[in-house]
Amino acid sequence: MNKGKKQSNLEERIEGIKLLRPSLHGKDFLLTWEKSDEDLKTVLEVASVLKEMRAANISPRVFDSGLAISNFRDNSTRTRFSFASASNLLGLAVQDLDEEKSQIAHGETVRETANMISFLSDFIGIRDDIFLGEGNKYMREVGVVLDEGFENGVLPVRPGIVNLQCDMDHPTQSMADLMHLLSVFGSADNLSGKKLVMSWAYSPSYGKPMSVPQGIIALMSRFGMNIELAYPEGYNLIPGIVELAEKNTLASGGSFSVSHSMEEAMKDADIVYPKSWAPYHIMQQRTGLLQKADRNGLKELEQVCLANNAKFRDWEFDDDKLKLTRNGSALYMHCLPADISGISCERGEVSASTFERYRIETYREAGFKPYVIAAMMLTNRFENPGEVLSAIMQRNRGRVGVN
Repeated sequence: MNKGKKQSNLEERIEGIKLLRPSLHGKDFLLTWEKSDEDLKTVLEVASVLKEMRAANISPRVFDSGLAISNFRDNSTRTRFSFASASNLLGLAVQDLDEEKSQIAHGETVRETANMISFLSDFIGIRDDIFLGEGNKYMREVGVVLDEGFENGVLPVRPGIVNLQCDMDHPTQSMADLMHLLSVFGSADNLSGKKLVMSWAYSPSYGKPMSVPQGIIALMSRFGMNIELAYPEGYNLIPGIVELAEKNTLASGGSFSVSHSMEEAMKDADIVYPKSWAPYHIMQQRTGLLQKADRNGLKELEQVCLANNAKFRDWEFDDDKLKLTRNGSALYMHCLPADISGISCERGEVSASTFERYRIETYREAGFKPYVIAAMMLTNRFENPGEVLSAIMQRNRGRVGVN
């Protein structure tokens, strides 16, 4: 497609965005299930346009200065760099909040910290997925503090908050996964009736968060898909989120079921997402021990959990299980890094041969995340994102070189 056709296609997409009526302006993005269908569609469309703009060498910078604060309370590679990339794409500089190097380590309160980092900040991205019942709660506490600072004239603008993974949801991941599905299957309508298996898979690690599987079933159940949640007995997710997914499937015309056999679940699947997670009751115990800093208790719990995980080493997605899927070629998805048998661990979530078959596809899947985050930011700050995108097109400033 030549440059003129690309720009014409972009302009047509942007006109479509102008017709949408989301409720995203000034709203934090904390859980996908708090957002309307129109909200989600707007974020996806804006993300897609931003991706096309970069491919067409059009700079979408809408900020001349300002900070995006990166607050990761747990380790990250893809989401950390995606947040930095998204911020830079829109013209913001990124500043990491290292709690060990800040006055937080000396007892500074959330109320103080949130205001002190926000004088010239436009967004705060937070990952807080370690403590069950605390991560999303912390994000909302920061939001209340920012409201107070803005209302009292301490802050010139109220920074928006983007959930970069909490104990309940991983919205930037699930939205990027949805973008990937739309790119593979062509449209949201084409997802209707597709069978998606969100399956537990074996890992030599015991404390993986539940937020990815919970985010996937809560979001994908809104698109008429037939979702099967598979896990060994005892590896339950947060009950309320599973109930939400069940309600969503009823409303969207899909179906929802739970299986305790990986082989049975994989039969005729169109999409598979084998991913390890810690059971709900274990995360509850782990949170209590972490809060008490009970190192011995944590070590004992880890050993018990690893021994229990080892009973299900056969919950590995491999070529034999792939053959059970529709035409033996279901789309494999993973948030990465996957535990790859014989490569990253002795035995893990997926066999080396199966993962290699889909490795580049999982990289494409991950590549949507910077644009999703940028779209969450742009729609938070600007009430009419379509008009903003039109202005960017009219400005026609190149990202590389001079127009």
